[in-house]
Amino acid sequence: MSREPGAGLRASVERLGRRGENFVAEIGALWSFTARIVRSVVARPLRFRRFIDELHDVGVRSLPVIVVSGIAVGMVLGLQGHNTLVRFGAEESLGAVVGLSLIRELGPVLTGLLVTGRAGSAIAAQIGSMVATEQLDGLRMMSVDPVHYVVLPKVSALLVAMPLLSALFIVLGLFGGYVVGVAWLGVDAGSYVSALEANVTWSEDVGPSLIKALVFGILVALVATYRGFHAEPHAEGVSDATTSTVVIGSVTILLVDYILTALL
Repeated sequence: MSREPGAGLRASVERLGRRGENFVAEIGALWSFTARIVRSVVARPLRFRRFIDELHDVGVRSLPVIVVSGIAVGMVLGLQGHNTLVRFGAEESLGAVVGLSLIRELGPVLTGLLVTGRAGSAIAAQIGSMVATEQLDGLRMMSVDPVHYVVLPKVSALLVAMPLLSALFIVLGLFGGYVVGVAWLGVDAGSYVSALEANVTWSEDVGPSLIKALVFGILVALVATYRGFHAEPHAEGVSDATTSTVVIGSVTILLVDYILTALL
């Protein structure tokens, strides 16, 4: 049976159109979900205890991976930076290289990626499980807004925790670079610290780094809670929500990082 001429092309165009339509609908749903979160900020009662619990889950439980990764990244930067600077006779600038690399880019970006994998996936899985077990429907039956009760504390905790975790990552990275550069490779300690102090400024380096960390916290929070809140009510749906949170959150952080770097 012969196919109609152009049928394959028409089918491809239809699939592309459906994907574009689904993408636009997904963006609209995300903005609507974000608006619900913003409206719930002024709602009462204030759930401060839930915020503290979520801050512990997001922040304190992320400390081990942040501490180990920060020190390891700093040590690698110290080693590679020293090997490169020695070629130009500028090893006294090691502190500036390590500090600027961590503060401007690696600190907020790697913290965002690590928190996405550790806390973001956990948030999506937890909310998705509540969807699958109809706990959110139970809250609605009791006239409790699930966005205000479940989502808002998680979003608030990520907004607070992300800049703090990023700052800790940077400080530990600087320490790791100091250990490798000064204690192992023989760089003068005064040169390391003075180069760091002379080249790092609040307005051009530290401030934009904190802004990046805050924006990444917003992105991770929105992606994780949205994917969990709209997960299919079964085990496979929860798994898909968790996986998509890590993938979408990580890619979004990398793309937005370029935009923020160009703007800031």
